[in-house]
Amino acid sequence: MNGTGQGHRFLFLQGPHGPFFRRLGRMLTSAGAQVWRVGFNRGDRAFWSNSHSYIPYKGTPDLWPAAFAMIVAQKGITDLVLYGDTRPIHAHAIAAAKAMGLTVHVFEEGYLRPHWVTYERGGSNGHSRLMDLSIAQMQQALAQSDMELPDAPAHWGDMRQHMFWGALYHWFVLTGFWHYRNFRPHRALTVGQEFLLYCKRLILMPFHRLDRMAATWRIQHGGAPYHLVLLQLEHDASFQMHSPFRTMTEFLALVVEGFAKGAPPHHQLVLKAHPLEDGRVPVAREIRRLAEQHGVSARVHFVQGGKLAQLLNHARTAVTVNSTAAQQVLWRGLPLKVFGAAVYAKPEFVSSQALPDFFAHPTRPDSRAYRDYRHYLLETSQIPGGFYSTMGRRELLRQVVDMMLQTEDPYDALTSGNAAPRQQLRVVK
Repeated sequence: MNGTGQGHRFLFLQGPHGPFFRRLGRMLTSAGAQVWRVGFNRGDRAFWSNSHSYIPYKGTPDLWPAAFAMIVAQKGITDLVLYGDTRPIHAHAIAAAKAMGLTVHVFEEGYLRPHWVTYERGGSNGHSRLMDLSIAQMQQALAQSDMELPDAPAHWGDMRQHMFWGALYHWFVLTGFWHYRNFRPHRALTVGQEFLLYCKRLILMPFHRLDRMAATWRIQHGGAPYHLVLLQLEHDASFQMHSPFRTMTEFLALVVEGFAKGAPPHHQLVLKAHPLEDGRVPVAREIRRLAEQHGVSARVHFVQGGKLAQLLNHARTAVTVNSTAAQQVLWRGLPLKVFGAAVYAKPEFVSSQALPDFFAHPTRPDSRAYRDYRHYLLETSQIPGGFYSTMGRRELLRQVVDMMLQTEDPYDALTSGNAAPRQQLRVVK
């Protein structure tokens, strides 16, 4: 029955750090669905309170495909729920689920973050249906809607909560290692190293904030035109799976060289670190080395994370691999150069120029087309709320459960006129 959980049997895999998946499972159960959770480590177990619906997986990675097929058959699973679609256990499960005819629900950080969360079916980022949709198709679908383009809702939380849940999760994984001895993280570092990096980041936040404030002040009051580079985490799935670079250094080398060759001599280059950059890659050191190599040390600046808006307000252009932060660039109508696969990398928005030419004479995006694109996302896959704060989870759950119980995915539902209703939000004035 459409709109209720009757007949749905959900299997959850790994989710965002914190209690969001537990809360989502409870609400789906309240709607009449049956819900199970597969846990791969003690961190997964700690954030799932119902022991009767928890299925621990303690086997080796090579045995996971057979185990997944057995769980689906035994429980009669109809729907698969997970966060991120590229980690090995998720990638196999998605491929197998599609072959079995299951509905695959994928959560991801918001394409329009930080005020929204992404909910899609089948895949996200480079595997999203958005990759194959043209602006013309989106505009045609919007003809079915009369919703006003909303402003950003009230803030749901901040980076401290994200880091807190991350540190707590890795603490559970670390202390419960002997219960899940075959667990292997999907990143190169060990669980202990990840935990220490989270703790280090939390401890150093006040010092990073002072350094960031000083660097931002110098840039804002320097009076020189500047180009902004949006850095990402080298270990992030979008960078590793949907870009032409293996390491961040490869990207940095290309950008600094292009700036040195093409930018007017009075222009400067500002490279902004990802807010969760934890030092596993020596980004600042590599930037200094490359700037010195190309003779532009006095014109290149590094900013340790922080808010993007302050730097965007006076930037001439922006460059990134495929960061979702580029959506803020396009919203301001700034020229944008992208190197990786991204859901917003449409020919109407991003420059096709060589990097030296882009720094010298950048082409601007079609702002009207981007406004339609953003409107389309807000009508479909972008849901107000967040994973990590109490208020953010509350707002997210108010809408996403109805969307998950819809027969159609968010994109088809808009085209057919059957999109789940969106609540009106309090907005920031």
